Amino acid sequence: MAAWDLSVVVEELGDDKPISISVTSELHIGGVILKLVEKTQVKRDWSDHALWWDQKQQWLLRTSWTLEKCGVHADARLVFMPQHKPLLLGLPNGTVLKLRASFSGPVFRTVLGICRMLNIRRPEELSLLRPAEEKKKKKDKDSTEEVYDLTEIPLTSVSRPCLYNGMPAHFADSPKTEAVYKMLSTAQAPPAPEAIAKLYRPASVVDKAHIHSRWLDSSRSLMQQGIRENDKLWLRFKYYNFHDLEPKYDVVRLTQLYEQARWAILLEDIDCTEEEMMLFGALQYHINKLSLSEPQGQTSSPAMDDLDSALQCLEVKMDGDSSASDMLDDMTAPELNEYLKIFRPKRLTLKGYKQYWFKFRNCSISYYKSKEESFGEPIQQINLKGCEVAPDVNVAGQKFCIRLLIPAPEGMNEVYLRCENEEQYSKWMAACRLASKGTSLADSSYQSEMQSIRTFLAMQQTNPNGNNTQADESINTHSLVSPRYHKKYKVKQLTPRILEAYQNVAQLSLTDGIIRFLQIWQSLPDFGISFFVVRFKGSRKDEVLGITPNRLIRIDLGVGDVVKTWRYNNMRQWNVNWDIRQVAIEFDGNVNIAFSCVTADCKIVHEFIGGYIFMSTRSREKSDTLNEELFHKLTGGHEAL
Repeated sequence: MAAWDLSVVVEELGDDKPISISVTSELHIGGVILKLVEKTQVKRDWSDHALWWDQKQQWLLRTSWTLEKCGVHADARLVFMPQHKPLLLGLPNGTVLKLRASFSGPVFRTVLGICRMLNIRRPEELSLLRPAEEKKKKKDKDSTEEVYDLTEIPLTSVSRPCLYNGMPAHFADSPKTEAVYKMLSTAQAPPAPEAIAKLYRPASVVDKAHIHSRWLDSSRSLMQQGIRENDKLWLRFKYYNFHDLEPKYDVVRLTQLYEQARWAILLEDIDCTEEEMMLFGALQYHINKLSLSEPQGQTSSPAMDDLDSALQCLEVKMDGDSSASDMLDDMTAPELNEYLKIFRPKRLTLKGYKQYWFKFRNCSISYYKSKEESFGEPIQQINLKGCEVAPDVNVAGQKFCIRLLIPAPEGMNEVYLRCENEEQYSKWMAACRLASKGTSLADSSYQSEMQSIRTFLAMQQTNPNGNNTQADESINTHSLVSPRYHKKYKVKQLTPRILEAYQNVAQLSLTDGIIRFLQIWQSLPDFGISFFVVRFKGSRKDEVLGITPNRLIRIDLGVGDVVKTWRYNNMRQWNVNWDIRQVAIEFDGNVNIAFSCVTADCKIVHEFIGGYIFMSTRSREKSDTLNEELFHKLTGGHEAL
């Protein structure tokens, strides 16, 4: 074979003058690296280095492949560089870390490594995105954000790091890294109102859609997506499907999730009622107060950890096959029988709620004209399995409604149920939530579901006898609510309302306060919707597609109304035509939809849908194993590794 010269730039040598080595087309990549290292005559550890092909924007990581198989010729510009490089990482709580990350593996694996190091379980729920462009004023030229350097901490391959004093051993090495870990695992103080006002707030659904266009592709590497050494990226929870939250092991995960939820509310990324905003403000005030006085992470002994994991395994084994008991439950499942009011909103209708006798049994609701007629045929029977259940409550106004979106061939049918009081609402809301998951009232979780609804309602109640002056007036209420309320109310108007709501949460511990905050966030009607501007096939105008953990929503861009909803469990298949960048989805009942993406690459939309389907395959029994291959199959498309 004829020998030819291949020029390679070695990043470590500083200058861009390439080193020329004599090779043949049959030489494998490993041989090229060996020749290159010998020619540099530099003695150091080269094990993390690999060849990057600049023109093709790809890594040559298969060391057994020959130059011919890789398609490398004499005109190729190759760079010999480390695969792990420093990266600036902005976390949900605003902390910026500088750490070593993999620039050569897929982003999915890079996030895995980062989360392992930061002690965040379930890394598949997070991903990296490009930061929003911050508009800097002339006055702010000198203000540089503080960066915490963690580049000395090695990336570990252990899925669950060894704990020392309640933190991973690699953080316990020095006081500096210990302080950083405390920042990651402790809720930050409420920001100044000026800081909130400075940050970007999405003004419309289109603005929210532009945020989601910045997610990185999980199946390609950082280098392939134009990210370079010391560039800044954000680490955020991408999929709103939080599996197996365990306060004991998830201190950092819970704290960062709380911070992401808090900023979503403060920056009006998600809508909530005034009552809910006051409750969020009270919980923030409470969490901040406790964060200053008690650390969230508890130190635990290894023996207790072992005992906990053994009990967890035993619990999983004892769950066993419960099909026989399920059958027995269905035969003896309790029922709910009461008068409720029902309303079916239709266009151009002014009819209000009508009272009927309702019967709830085995995941379905039937209603009759009166109690006496309940032994005959119902007016209608509604199967709640797979439906959407949302609260429509105003405690002060004594309004207790349940909003149901029932799956139908043409989309979703909307139904409202109105209850007389809190007790009736708690029973029926808990029943509807369980039925939407296919669970009957005989299930043991019915009582706990009912109790959590009661607790939530109690938190929103006003407490006229409460001593509102017990917390001093120095509480900065404008840093606890979104800017909309800064304009609407003065501090002296907000303070008593937040302190009133605080009376209902003052007894919660720090961890319970954070979990309660997340639960209320998750119960908001707009929770977990990622927006994209798309154009449906056959349509002449742009519309919005909302992607949630369990369904796709078609939204009218002009009015903001939900036009149709399609659930994943009715989905047969979906595919992407990569040439015309169009996503096509087929549902049961010969329902086909196709759309092209306007604000984001269709790969991002494809990855969201595949990612949520992957999240639904996780189970507690296999909680420690992550099927990376399945994730790439579902999200990777034709460019998947």
